[in-house]
Amino acid sequence: MKLLNAIASALLVAGLTGCNSDAATETHSVAPGAPGEMPFWAYSGKTGIGTSYEAYQDGHYDDDSATGTVSKVWFSLAKGMITETMFGLIHQAQIRDMQFIVSGEDFVVREADGLKNTVEYLDVDEQGRPLSLAYRVTSEDKQGRFRIIKDIFTDPDAQSLMVRVRFESEQPGLTAHVQVNPYINNDGVDDRAKVTENGLLAYSGEHFLTLQSAQPLQQRSVGFMGESDRYSQLKARGEVTAYQTTGDSTGNVSMSATLGEINESAEFDLVLSYGNTEHVAMEQSQKTLQRGYEAVLAHYNGAGDAVGWRDYLQGLALEEMYAATTDGGKLLNTSALVLKAQEDKTYAGALIASLSNPWGDTVSAEQGKTGYKAVWVRDFYQVAMAFLAMGDTQTAKAAFNYLPKVQVSENTPGNQGDTGWFLQKTHVDGELEWVAVQLDQTSMPIMLAWKLYQDDVLTKDELVQWYDSMLKPAADFLVEGGLAKILWNDTQITPPYTQQERWEEQAGYSPSTTAAVVAGLISASEIAKLSGDDDNAERYLETAKQYEQDIEALMFTTAGTLTGDAADGEYFVRIAQDKNVNADTKLGANNGRPGMDKKLILDGGFLELVRYGVRPADSPSVIASLPEYDDESLPHPLRVKYTFTNEQGQTFPGWRRYGNDGYGEDQNLGTNYAEGGQQTEGQRGRVWPFFTGERGHYEIAAAKLRDGELTDSQFERIKNTYVLGMESFANQGMMLPEQAWDGVGANPFEYDIGEGTNSATPLAWTHAEYIKLLRSLTNESVWDNYPIVEQHLAD
Repeated sequence: MKLLNAIASALLVAGLTGCNSDAATETHSVAPGAPGEMPFWAYSGKTGIGTSYEAYQDGHYDDDSATGTVSKVWFSLAKGMITETMFGLIHQAQIRDMQFIVSGEDFVVREADGLKNTVEYLDVDEQGRPLSLAYRVTSEDKQGRFRIIKDIFTDPDAQSLMVRVRFESEQPGLTAHVQVNPYINNDGVDDRAKVTENGLLAYSGEHFLTLQSAQPLQQRSVGFMGESDRYSQLKARGEVTAYQTTGDSTGNVSMSATLGEINESAEFDLVLSYGNTEHVAMEQSQKTLQRGYEAVLAHYNGAGDAVGWRDYLQGLALEEMYAATTDGGKLLNTSALVLKAQEDKTYAGALIASLSNPWGDTVSAEQGKTGYKAVWVRDFYQVAMAFLAMGDTQTAKAAFNYLPKVQVSENTPGNQGDTGWFLQKTHVDGELEWVAVQLDQTSMPIMLAWKLYQDDVLTKDELVQWYDSMLKPAADFLVEGGLAKILWNDTQITPPYTQQERWEEQAGYSPSTTAAVVAGLISASEIAKLSGDDDNAERYLETAKQYEQDIEALMFTTAGTLTGDAADGEYFVRIAQDKNVNADTKLGANNGRPGMDKKLILDGGFLELVRYGVRPADSPSVIASLPEYDDESLPHPLRVKYTFTNEQGQTFPGWRRYGNDGYGEDQNLGTNYAEGGQQTEGQRGRVWPFFTGERGHYEIAAAKLRDGELTDSQFERIKNTYVLGMESFANQGMMLPEQAWDGVGANPFEYDIGEGTNSATPLAWTHAEYIKLLRSLTNESVWDNYPIVEQHLAD
């Protein structure tokens, strides 16, 4: 082997340079250091996501559609870097990150080393509203030695990610490099890599990734991360040994190259491409490079005759909602693009929760994970309703048509129990992941069906067909319950007692779950009537009324134990696990937090009763619960409301999921959630920005009920409190987070108050809630409201 390496070194290396032009670089055949360092996912607080717009062909994605070849490549941006890119199915990550490195005589800096980053959109209108998900990311060295400017977008006609990178520096003798950390087929442990004639290749099984460039890549090399990758070598000894292959060993690999000397400025066009064979992956790269930056970007944007993101936006009803925004519609355009980008392109209508892995930088990538790149029917419903709210009836209908894939039936793998309910969490192809029963997720497909029918998206014949095949089994389960017996789950479900509520942690009687169940059954009753099934129509309605009549008795305490300034002992609890809501029953421990008396735990789920029409906005139980929900004098563990101030000095409210929430960073240690796989008692769930939207919806309902319509002052108050609040939670890439920093506890990440944390950004639910709030404010009517619910409950 030593002889072979010496021969390879002599034949392949002569004349190649290291990190500086006068440093020799050795070349060897096989990279040492397998399997490399422990792999982790990337930081989850994304400042951008992207993919190409693809048009439907008869409700599906097809190469014969108006947009041609379906590109199944997605990317994300975090901390100024290109992070997880996906190819194939939307959850199948292929890289952890792609980083650029600058080396000089006495330093080596990569993009992960704390550069100052800005994110801009490449295509905006005259008001600065984004028109596509193409980005320019500028990263500046804090010592002023150089600047890196990247333009990033995918090729709509190929399986490729295109990156134009420009380096600028007034300091002589600097060299630019690129390094990619492949995670082929959604993990970072079993990859191989090699140098090819024109570029670099990583592969695992039938999955291939290539890096190629319009300019010659110098000193091409592959290696194992932390051992023989380019950055580690440059950092350790200022020069690089180039390796041609990772050999027979697999692991956490890298592929890298020197781009060239900067000499004030240097520009390079790079392409990451994917395929199921080496040849196909290489072919995709060449196709993109031959078309070139200008042509690919124009197609991506939809300039001229090309069909792209501009065309998608033009088909939406966004302009009429701009007046309800405080930023002129920038976040609205972004939200529309972000939601459409988080749909799978093999399974049309499969809407995921987020293109991220929560707290990914401390989550092991030794095994494939979907993170939030998966289907939860609850999040799915929020997003489908947002598509409907902005006039995208095609995606809303495709989403509804997708739902049978995640409903439990006789054909569901491993199912030995009853059918009709919808799975907790699945891959977009329907593969089982989590299998607890959440009754709101079984109700929401029925609610969505009714809304689609009311908006003439589903015809009566279609609705009747779906009633027989999907909606009736769901409604029957909401009435009768049944045995959930699949994978680990072996539980008898007796509605309205749910195995899990919307936070997926506790069993019991939940206001938010019950609101959805009542709305779902009343919607099912109406659909049954249209289908000629009068007996079940009556049964569904009577059951809904039974559930509704018990809401306060089961979930509204009159002996509350909270001791804040507003506490009077009367409010909705988060969830009750027995039929005596005033009993001193402890909830179960979860997320590292010990269980507490249920009467101490608040959440905003009771507002869903108003949203869906189960309770009017002035219902005594709702009115009685608001003071405790809004009480900022409560101790931090139990407090849910926080007030924030933006850079302009404007204040706005935010709420946590519930008191004693542990789904977040450790307030004592400053560590990520469950870092190292261990739960800790100091974990604290932070503020979730979509609750600001939920409260805005309640305020619309309350104002309408009180005055019959929104006055100008009420419109402006809601706009400048709740719309402004949601807009203020967005980061510089206008991505809305799952959670925002509330200022409580250790803060090693140096989050600003109100800044999104490393939980999950962008969260589809948050963007959907923002769109729906704008639609509700524009219409002066709550978008998610079901008038038939209020009508039937008043009978």
